[in-house]
Amino acid sequence: MSTIQTTANGRQFPKFDLSRLLHSVFQPTLGCKICILIDLPDLTEAKGMAFLKNPARAVQGQAYRAFHQGLHNGVMEKLALKGGEMYAYKQTTGSNLDLPDECVDMEGNPLSLERDVYPNYDIILCISTFSATAPLTAFAKQYGFRGATLHGVNDVILNSGLAVDYEEVSRDAEKLRLAMTRADSIEIDFALETGEVLTAKLELSAQEAQKSHGLCRGTTPDVANLPAGEVYFVPTGAEGHFPMKYEDGTLGKLTVTGGCIVKSELIAGDQATIDAHNAKLLDDPMTGVLGELGFGTQVLPVSGADIQDEKVLGTCHLATGRDDHLGGHITPAQFKRHQNATHDDILFAPHKTPNFDIKQVRMHRGAQTEILIEHFQPSKYLLDALAAE
Repeated sequence: MSTIQTTANGRQFPKFDLSRLLHSVFQPTLGCKICILIDLPDLTEAKGMAFLKNPARAVQGQAYRAFHQGLHNGVMEKLALKGGEMYAYKQTTGSNLDLPDECVDMEGNPLSLERDVYPNYDIILCISTFSATAPLTAFAKQYGFRGATLHGVNDVILNSGLAVDYEEVSRDAEKLRLAMTRADSIEIDFALETGEVLTAKLELSAQEAQKSHGLCRGTTPDVANLPAGEVYFVPTGAEGHFPMKYEDGTLGKLTVTGGCIVKSELIAGDQATIDAHNAKLLDDPMTGVLGELGFGTQVLPVSGADIQDEKVLGTCHLATGRDDHLGGHITPAQFKRHQNATHDDILFAPHKTPNFDIKQVRMHRGAQTEILIEHFQPSKYLLDALAAE
């Protein structure tokens, strides 16, 4: 099997193979019906696939070239699949917001996701700008399909995170899940360039750790988030402080109490960005609830898209907002404003947050304390867990 990319640490990846990916993730049975969903800001771009001429639709172009064309160039025949249609829905304004029902086919004909798509397919691939994992998981349980969300797909992701052996990804995720499961709490120390160290403590209440491992097999309705490779928890509480790098580069110091971000203070950058965040927290406090703590389990190259970069071993991330798709209890109905009912990851990784360091991550489990990460590197404890047979 030819390799096309080598990371800095020497790992090689096989060439992306859609047939191998679909077989590995879904193990589809004879006659499974499959389709592709994309999101578009303007649904008129779907007619005649006009979006392919728009350079701003890079993700949707990947959906067509790597997935739609792949299905129709031998993959459906090889895996005995049916269907292969592509539909577009109106792009939402944020990660994991509820999906609109209106959609169109590639001729621009108006359709309904709940009437014409969800009930009529066994496997649905959602390749979009914004993540649709939370709403699609709810629809999968309602209508009985399986699926995968692959938002932000680019060439690096195709040729690394989607080219890996998901049997191996699943095994490694399970090893690290067992190493962390039933933790009482996890503490994260963040070292700022000023020399200040911020510490956040996440209460986990000895819950079973969960894993995003990429396998979505059998008949149970479910949605895989690809690329996969993550161990995660739904925090039961949180206290302390952690830094956050905003989209404009502003760095803020966030105060967390009772499991919720209650305020942001400027460290560097634009005070207006901090003021806007504080106004949002005051207006709709549910936007500050910490709904996830996750740890990457794979050795992967940086892709520039959080969907892959949060799966890199040695990184960790928090997420605010809805967590019902993770087994939590925060649903869109609890937010004051519909547009705020997102699930937003806050990734801590060297390329993303170079102005502060993960000094140390510690796990407390009964009388046991283990270091998990130091300076964005996995600890001996985690590496030993991965090496175990």
